[in-house]
Amino acid sequence: MTATPRKSAQARIAEELKGLLSEGEELRNYVRDKDPAEVLPFAARYHTWYTGGLAVVKALVPERLDEFRRLYERNERRKQLDAVSYAIEDYVHGLRPPDDVRTGKPPFDFKTVAFIRVNSQREIINACLPRLTDILADIRGVLQADLFDSELDAARNLLKNGHVRAAGAVAGVVLEGHLAEVCASHVVVIRKKDPHINDYNNALKDADVLDVAQWRRIQHLGDIRNLCDHKKQRDPKPEEVADLLDEVDKAIKTLR
Repeated sequence: MTATPRKSAQARIAEELKGLLSEGEELRNYVRDKDPAEVLPFAARYHTWYTGGLAVVKALVPERLDEFRRLYERNERRKQLDAVSYAIEDYVHGLRPPDDVRTGKPPFDFKTVAFIRVNSQREIINACLPRLTDILADIRGVLQADLFDSELDAARNLLKNGHVRAAGAVAGVVLEGHLAEVCASHVVVIRKKDPHINDYNNALKDADVLDVAQWRRIQHLGDIRNLCDHKKQRDPKPEEVADLLDEVDKAIKTLR
């Protein structure tokens, strides 16, 4: 039995966002097409949708959270009910402006106002989609940096306790992992099946991500890492591994 491929976090979140957009479109059209007296089915669906939308906007476009809320919430200090002050909350609770005594009709088209406000909320959620990739990349970068910092701390403890080769090997793994991340972020393709530091380093130089000085420095760090990994060569010096640790720490914080 073939296992179903697991969706990435980005794909799952994008799917949920599209579901919110579809539901928002249906709610918007409900306001347009149905009699305001039939507000109860709309209210039940809208409250669930609004709660989900609020969480998404807060997480992905927090700078628009107040706007999203204002479209729903009535202003308790308003002095009159008009097209500017009418809110989705009014529509949900069945509040409609009293008919004008002269025309026998509402003084403004409250259905259209509610329609526009729901549509505006939907458009704010729609604005989350282009931000999704960048935000997830930022989160991934922060988590990856924390992991690398933790591994470098472990390597420093190894060096402090005289485990020079082990410390250098751990630092080499961190550098290799970071260079792989840099290649991915710059869409630099590595053809080799099992690439190492020099493979990433050369590919980044060829893609003009690294200048010659950076390339030579990483090449030197790769040489130190090789001393730590291969016992047939000479033993690495503690000061060389200390330099490797410092330079890897600098690289993961500055090389993007």
